[in-house]
Amino acid sequence: MSFVSDSSANGSAGLQVGAVSKLVGVSVRTLHHYDEIALVVPSGRTPKGYRTYSSADVERLHQVLTYRELGFPLDAIAALLDDPTVDAMAHLRRQRDLLNERIDHLHAMAAAVDKMMEAKKMGMQLTPEEQREIFGDNWPGEEYAEEAEQRWGETDEWKQSQQRTASFTKDDWKAVKEETDLLETDLAAAMQRGVSPESTEAGELAERHRASIERYYDCGYEMQVNLAEMYIADERFAKHYNDIADGLAQYLRDVIVANAARQG
Repeated sequence: MSFVSDSSANGSAGLQVGAVSKLVGVSVRTLHHYDEIALVVPSGRTPKGYRTYSSADVERLHQVLTYRELGFPLDAIAALLDDPTVDAMAHLRRQRDLLNERIDHLHAMAAAVDKMMEAKKMGMQLTPEEQREIFGDNWPGEEYAEEAEQRWGETDEWKQSQQRTASFTKDDWKAVKEETDLLETDLAAAMQRGVSPESTEAGELAERHRASIERYYDCGYEMQVNLAEMYIADERFAKHYNDIADGLAQYLRDVIVANAARQG
């Protein structure tokens, strides 16, 4: 951006208002307003009498815009810039400190958005704190979500799950947790009472399990059996069920497999 010649007494060169507007990214109207309130006053004139901004004027304008970005009102900015006890380097250091605070704040906001994105990936309209409140302190939500997306992200079941759970509220997830806990309690009780996996009672438990999966995606008997096999093959799932009652992972698998076999 070139400076134009100035025929004023000091013989300096400067930029006209339109050029400054493009240079710093503010409107001509804003520059006129800053001129009117004596916040940033162009110090030069062209031969035709148009006001021009010197390099010092543009530097002051940049300082004004920095403080404005940080939320300072114009009268406070004028007081800061015109304080005779504060030198230019002190202004720059102050602006740098304030910008660092702003950056830290934006990083915190970005982290919050990242958490919301993770909740979206999981199909949950919940914060991490709400997930722990509902599912417990050991809930590995983000870890499981990432793994599930890597393993099944291209499947129809994954897409169905995302669609069906997108509108779930916190109360919906609480109901899911309560229903899941009740099913697991009933399964453990049946196992401890010696209920045969081939029995009608066990079959009803298998159907409740399948219905719990179908809230997320269509689950036929073959799919349910695949899940049952994973419950004993994946040590994390096995631990979850076996922590409820020793041997429950295997019992649930047997209940599901037996019920699927009866369905033909």
